[in-house]
Amino acid sequence: MSIGMEVNPIAVFGAGGFGMEVAMLIEQINAVAPIWRMEGFFDDGLPQGTQVNGWPVLGGLEALNGWATSLAVVFALGMPAVKRAVIRKVRNPRLSFPVLVHPTVIRGNPAHLSIGEGTILCAGVIVTTNIAIGRHVIVNLACTIGHQVVIGDYCAFMPGCNVSGEVTVGEGSFWGTGAKAINGKRIGAHTKIGAGAVAITDIPDQATAVGVPARVLLPR
Repeated sequence: MSIGMEVNPIAVFGAGGFGMEVAMLIEQINAVAPIWRMEGFFDDGLPQGTQVNGWPVLGGLEALNGWATSLAVVFALGMPAVKRAVIRKVRNPRLSFPVLVHPTVIRGNPAHLSIGEGTILCAGVIVTTNIAIGRHVIVNLACTIGHQVVIGDYCAFMPGCNVSGEVTVGEGSFWGTGAKAINGKRIGAHTKIGAGAVAITDIPDQATAVGVPARVLLPR
């Protein structure tokens, strides 16, 4: 560890499969620059003291709101509506919500990127230039985000998604594995894009779209 480097306590909310991957991401960040001290998981579905990949479950949301010292927290909850509902119940002023970026992520000039608190960029992601990503967004393994893209809060992109340039993605949208959108389209708020779907037209709010080309099935 470099002399004077601060090590910050961090915990993951959600001890399921993606939570395990986020804990791994933290370990891989630390292998390059040891800036985090993993405290464990918070999860309302597991008893306190349960071990998950060697880390303890520290309690649920009540325990998180009662945490007595400064703590960085990342929310490893894949479904946007669930994540939003949990975060809105967080009341502890001692908590902070860091941006986590895997060491293999390729990013453009930081002066031309905006990434909101709590956002996670996983291994193999490419984020180019003049992009605005909102708060608590998941950009999962090997996704690409092109120029002048705007992504709203709480969106979730599963592995291998491709967001072409000048696309706007509304808050709370969920993209299945391998979903894509061509240049200049708008993907509505709280919309689901199915795995492998290719959006070649705008997709309305609160819709589910599947197929190649993507077609709207029904309001969510």
